[in-house]
Amino acid sequence: MRNILSFLLLCLLATGAQAQLKPRVVILTDIGQPDLEPDDTESLVHLLCYADLLEIEGIITSTGWNCDPYPAQSAAYRDSVVEAYRADVHNLMKRSGQKAFVSKDKENGRQKTGYWPSAEYLRSRCVMGSQRAGIKVIGKDNDSEGSELIIRLADEKDERPIWVCAWGGANTLAQAIWKVKRTRTPEQLKAFVHKLRLYTITDQDMVYAKRMDLAYSSHQWMRREFAHDLLFVWDEGTWQLQCSLGQEYWQQIKEHIQGHAAMGKQYPDYKYGVEGDTPSFLNVIPNGLHNPEEPMQVGWGGYHTWALTKDSTTYAWTSWQEPAKSISETYYSQFYPTQLNDFIARIEWAETGRGNHNPVAIVNGRKGTDAVVIKAKAGQTITLDASASFDPDGDALTFKWWQQNGIGQTFNVEVDVNVNPAVKVQLPVTVASGELHIVCEVHDNSRYALTSYRRIIIKT
Repeated sequence: MRNILSFLLLCLLATGAQAQLKPRVVILTDIGQPDLEPDDTESLVHLLCYADLLEIEGIITSTGWNCDPYPAQSAAYRDSVVEAYRADVHNLMKRSGQKAFVSKDKENGRQKTGYWPSAEYLRSRCVMGSQRAGIKVIGKDNDSEGSELIIRLADEKDERPIWVCAWGGANTLAQAIWKVKRTRTPEQLKAFVHKLRLYTITDQDMVYAKRMDLAYSSHQWMRREFAHDLLFVWDEGTWQLQCSLGQEYWQQIKEHIQGHAAMGKQYPDYKYGVEGDTPSFLNVIPNGLHNPEEPMQVGWGGYHTWALTKDSTTYAWTSWQEPAKSISETYYSQFYPTQLNDFIARIEWAETGRGNHNPVAIVNGRKGTDAVVIKAKAGQTITLDASASFDPDGDALTFKWWQQNGIGQTFNVEVDVNVNPAVKVQLPVTVASGELHIVCEVHDNSRYALTSYRRIIIKT
């Protein structure tokens, strides 16, 4: 039975609803010496364990709080993790039944969910970005391989947005936008910026001593000049919680991640906090929990609302003030054990070529990870049924249903935590137009209790 279900999963990955294209991501990292600045190395190991779910189109070294200028030799620490991926990828490929890599042209094209890229592909996407920080260096002398790569990616005939995940400063992205603004028409500039999304871990386009001078940073320029064109997520809160939760769960990380597989051997001890940059790409992983284009939909990368930022001048999607801060932190604490188990399970695949798959969540007969959208009328009773969900490894399943409040709707319906595979939602007899967001969690009873999600949006 286990083998049959595993075969069904591979068929779904190859031809079914889950064979969608991966989200596109570009990483801007100030990775450095692991015994001095370990968190970027930790996050990079974590990221590459999800290379089957994310199309990693750039890993660009650049400035951050602790390095202005960025020392070119520090890029070697990034390359060491990619080489560890080279040693592990053939075991990871077994997770989705992948036998070989596609041609170089296809790897550089559009990658589908479940495909593990070659180490050669990843190495070809490792380049240097801006080596100096701040808005003052943006200009004709600041072009880099990284900024040119971002321009080429956005120019590709590909409808998918590009999520830039800034683990250091986003100066390289700002330089790309500056060049396009200088060399193209206003309409072309708008089209270019519309392709981009930025999730930045605090504002690191400066040395740490200048961190209170937010006008120093190119980030403020991007928020001010492109407020309605660039989706800008400024994380202030989730990354600190990620650091502290990693310390709280450090024994589990040390036991199950460090030293396991080649990548786990690259995973250093923490110094200030654990994987502070990880929320940026967790936000984009397509696990059914949320749509990253809608930052108020809570996900593994937190919860963000459109608000005045810490510079008291510009607006962005952020959660630095209450009540958004507490909402984001509450959900992130809730999800952390689940996402850590998911990471551990993938390290096990990297080490042994065997392990556990996530369950497949199916709600009202709909496969995939996109939200299930239901149009309803006042007074209507909606049945949500996840009983068709299954586990590829034959593990038993448990279910949990809950409502995300405070998002979109002009009405509330109490949905108590429910552990049945199906629930009924009774809408009020009198209700204004709005949305009701309900999440179904599907858990298996495996060693690591892996989870899949589906978001249901009921519209009236």
